[in-house]
Amino acid sequence: MLTSNDCQKRWGRPQPIAAWESRLLVSWDVPQSINDAILALPNRIYTNKLMVKPLEAAFRDLIQRGFSGELKTWDGSYNIRLKREQKTLSLHCWAVAIDLNAAWNQFGAEPTLSAGFVKCFEDAGFDWGGYWAKKDGMHFQLKEI
Repeated sequence: MLTSNDCQKRWGRPQPIAAWESRLLVSWDVPQSINDAILALPNRIYTNKLMVKPLEAAFRDLIQRGFSGELKTWDGSYNIRLKREQKTLSLHCWAVAIDLNAAWNQFGAEPTLSAGFVKCFEDAGFDWGGYWAKKDGMHFQLKEI
């Protein structure tokens, strides 16, 4: 599983947007075909460059497999902060994690996402926080970088 140490070795300590924008972050224009089918998504997603292909694959799978209606809210990717209830940096610092449907999948609560929804993200190269001992059902992160 990807860790903050892995990210720090590759990219260094988190920095403000202006310092990393050209080498790490991208403002991805979500394809119209995805936006038309998944209304909860913004038109543009600010995330790590490595996230674009896996996100696109996961979103297309949600549509093709009939789970797109489960995506109610996009709750972000890039956010410099510590992991909840811990002293290590969150993978959101490097924008290699996303949160979805946060209001329905609170940290520590039983997740509400279906197995089919989760599988779309797993098949695209993500780990899911809903499997962790302290469940984080809103959280998906890249398996590797």
